[in-house]
Amino acid sequence: MREGYTGTGPGAITPDGCAVELYARLKAGDEPDIIAAAVPPGASLLELGCGAGRMTRPLTERGFAVTAVDESAEMLAHVEDLPGVVRAVRSPIEALDGGALGERFDVVLLASFLVHAADPEVRDGILRACRSHVQDDGVVLIQREGADYHTNLPRERVDPAGYTVRIESSTPVGDGVNSVHARYIWPDATWTQTFRARVLTKTEFEEHLARAGLVVDRYLTDDEVWVRARPVD
Repeated sequence: MREGYTGTGPGAITPDGCAVELYARLKAGDEPDIIAAAVPPGASLLELGCGAGRMTRPLTERGFAVTAVDESAEMLAHVEDLPGVVRAVRSPIEALDGGALGERFDVVLLASFLVHAADPEVRDGILRACRSHVQDDGVVLIQREGADYHTNLPRERVDPAGYTVRIESSTPVGDGVNSVHARYIWPDATWTQTFRARVLTKTEFEEHLARAGLVVDRYLTDDEVWVRARPVD
């Protein structure tokens, strides 16, 4: 387990504290609709950090040809045989810096607040991997934390599918990084996850994009959580 990352509950737990069975159960909200509205129909799409396919399934159902990347073999096992998944790649995202996949895509998707990686070198490597795998006329879609992500606590959301997601705490641990503790409650099981996230202002976020060769095209949602970026020279 990585330092500062833990998880509890039934089934396998990945090194970053994610429970595979939990992530296989989680449902997408309106994110696939946001993505579909922001990119051309049928685009080739690279999904970085696909997990167990929460977003992959609805994206392939909308006609996107998805190349799915995750560092967990247990997670990838849930997506590699899905219709519409062109290729499943086991790798840390930052290891793809420099175009390691050997192809570029109409759309690169970086969801799940991965841009807030606690390690700056990991974050910058992730963003460079986005840039090196997007077509020059393509787009990178990024999900970032909302302005009150670390302050509106505790908070919870009850999903229509019958489970509860509760963000219980976010504690500063130094150097602009917080330790976040989340609890996922189902009728038959409970999981917890503790992970680290670097707080980024909007200005800092855009500066990091610029260093990776990306620029904000527009914010896709009123809360500015979803962003469409374009490559620049």
